[in-house]
Amino acid sequence: MRLSILFLFLFSVVSFTVAQPKYEVRAAWVTSAYGLDWPKTKATSAQNINRQKAELINILDKLKEANFNTVLFQVRTTGEVYYPSKIEPYNALLTGRPNGNPGYDPLAFAIEECHKRGMECHAWMVTIPLGNRKHIQSLGNNTVVKKQSSICLQYKNSWYLNPGHPDTKRYLMSLVQEVVDNYDIDGIHFDYLRYPEKITNFPDTKEYKNYGKRKDINQWRRDNITEIVRYLYKGVKASKRWVKVSSSPVGKYKDTSRFTSRSWNAYHSVYQDVQAWLAEGIQDQLYPMMYFRGNNFYPFALDWNEQGNNRHIVPGLGIYFLDPKEGNWSSDEIERQINFTRKNKLAGQAYYRVQYLMENTQGIYNELLTNYYTTPALQPAMSWLDNIAPSAPSYIHVNQNNGYIHINWGASTDSDKRNQPYYILYGSDTYPVDTSNPQNIIAQRIRKTNYLYAPVFPWEEYEYYAITAMDRYGNESEAIQMKR
Repeated sequence: MRLSILFLFLFSVVSFTVAQPKYEVRAAWVTSAYGLDWPKTKATSAQNINRQKAELINILDKLKEANFNTVLFQVRTTGEVYYPSKIEPYNALLTGRPNGNPGYDPLAFAIEECHKRGMECHAWMVTIPLGNRKHIQSLGNNTVVKKQSSICLQYKNSWYLNPGHPDTKRYLMSLVQEVVDNYDIDGIHFDYLRYPEKITNFPDTKEYKNYGKRKDINQWRRDNITEIVRYLYKGVKASKRWVKVSSSPVGKYKDTSRFTSRSWNAYHSVYQDVQAWLAEGIQDQLYPMMYFRGNNFYPFALDWNEQGNNRHIVPGLGIYFLDPKEGNWSSDEIERQINFTRKNKLAGQAYYRVQYLMENTQGIYNELLTNYYTTPALQPAMSWLDNIAPSAPSYIHVNQNNGYIHINWGASTDSDKRNQPYYILYGSDTYPVDTSNPQNIIAQRIRKTNYLYAPVFPWEEYEYYAITAMDRYGNESEAIQMKR
């Protein structure tokens, strides 16, 4: 009873809208598995390739309009990928046939289009599951089950990479390395980095005997998953330190002092010792799948944040439950969760899945557009990796001609010589421009040292402008202000 009263009180506290922060992760999962969000059109001709691309552009345009800044783009499903790989085949959903070449690189296209809109693109990779028998058969000799059978096992009519085999982490890292080395990716996002739920008679006896070192088998399995997380994190950082590494664990870690997980949680059910990952610092961001409401959401969100080791905790919100066929939640459930995450200073929000934003299910997209995400937001800094901001731009010049405003500035430099900083443009009718106010952000992630725009409305033309530089760790410089 006391717990219920406590969280009813919390509901009342967050019933009003909390101010929009300048730094906040606003993410959406774009699901390519089964073509749930994308692609709908098969790339079987030049015309259909353009239609397939247009579908993704439409999604990104709507996300940009609502001031999203992070796209979790699914690039690996169950043993198939959405980029040209030397290791695994193309996903059949791209063309309608196994390993069919779509005639373009979907991942490169997604990254380019995200960056055009000032959004980060994170490569979302399903890790351990490989699919059922029928799926494996459809891949023929291209499947890892055939190529590296020693690291695969079958359990209840489905195939999995074996977390207990030491070569599994190396195989996953080879896939990750392809993406990190060959693409200007902003993050690597791991999904299903866990054992199947509440396993019984799981066929890992051989590996336990060989590598268990007399540990309790449950702890051994947790350690297996943690070792994979550690290996992948260190591998990414050795290549490109600024690339964010994240995962989407089960939404409840364990029972908390505030509320019970009712025996379904990351630690016991699927062997994810996520708080150990955070404590060790082998995650930059965490997107726990918190597709719950009421007491099954709020105390666990607090628990993640309190144990987060200052990493970015971004709860995944289950907006698919707004669909009457799924759960028929009312939109105020999601609104309360957004307010709660902001009031308690979590790093942001993520939405599963993007389709429900596109379809404006129960008005959720309009609510974000008009009330919650009315101003842009910048990425929170990864200060544990780098806390030194770039130098400020050296000058700013503004010219107006034929209805266009042309702004150029002096380049900034950064302590990480491999990274050219990008720029954030601010505008205001008061001087100096208040760069702490997100309402004043005109554009972000500008790569060049100039910007051209044509105001559509009078209020889009400002008296004064300012520019800051930001590195890929999220450190923002001092502003160079336009002279009065």
